[in-house]
Amino acid sequence: MQFKDYYEILGVKPDAKDAEIKSAYRRLARKYHPDVSKEDGAEDKFKAVNEAYEALKDGERRAAYDQLRAGGYRAGDDFRPPPNWQQRGDFDPAGFEGAGFSDFFESLFGGRMGGAGGPRSVARRGRDLHAQIAIDLETAVRGGRERITLRDGLQGERTLEVKIPARIQPGQQIRLGKQGSPGLNGGPPGDLLLEVGLRSDGRFRLEGRNVVHTLALAPWEAALGATVTVPTLDGDVELRIPPGSDTGRKLRLRGRGWPGEPAGDQIVVLEVHVPPAESEEQRALYASMAEAFAFHPRG
Repeated sequence: MQFKDYYEILGVKPDAKDAEIKSAYRRLARKYHPDVSKEDGAEDKFKAVNEAYEALKDGERRAAYDQLRAGGYRAGDDFRPPPNWQQRGDFDPAGFEGAGFSDFFESLFGGRMGGAGGPRSVARRGRDLHAQIAIDLETAVRGGRERITLRDGLQGERTLEVKIPARIQPGQQIRLGKQGSPGLNGGPPGDLLLEVGLRSDGRFRLEGRNVVHTLALAPWEAALGATVTVPTLDGDVELRIPPGSDTGRKLRLRGRGWPGEPAGDQIVVLEVHVPPAESEEQRALYASMAEAFAFHPRG
């Protein structure tokens, strides 16, 4: 088998701190997730990133791996575990067997070696799995249900319905009990931890505790003023547009942003849309406007 350079896979230096390793893992897992990435080989890269993080996130596993790497091994070198490797540290194989990791990983941490270091017969809890779930801003505020499709080497593809609690923040995790890797020797399965992210729905974006919405206006609404319907996270409201408004003007709906104490505001950004002149009559109307207004937008 070939030696794997887990630091190289995650794109970090061997002296990287735990936080740096975790950050690199999250970034690459999002980049190569099979549900998101269209890149060739994304699924294999996703598995490699998960394996590298599994090896380096645990202090004992990382220390043993570093000791091997310090012996001069580099990515692609032929590798066999040193004699009596299984006696060097208490590596619990629970959750690793058949989890889609490489032979290299299993030979180091999976307990496949025979003899005194072979697989243990006691029941072991399965490994926790990590994944991401993207929800829209309205669901994050109100709560709801989302479907997520997962792929892993052991359980194949499966679809789960996830209950989203109200007011969940981006970056928080949802724990689904017993949805992780199966246990060993009759042990219970691990859990599934879903990291929450926000997806754009074209209507809202979050800036701190404020929610931003871009509102399209006709030229006459902007020039003369109007009362228009505006969507918010709590439903539609009526908003008065002051006469003489221009593209880029911001109006504030207090308390209509992210809920809390205090609640954020909704910022409505005006965007004036000009209708095309498609007939002689419409072109003549624009020409008469040009004559009626002493307006020079470029100074």
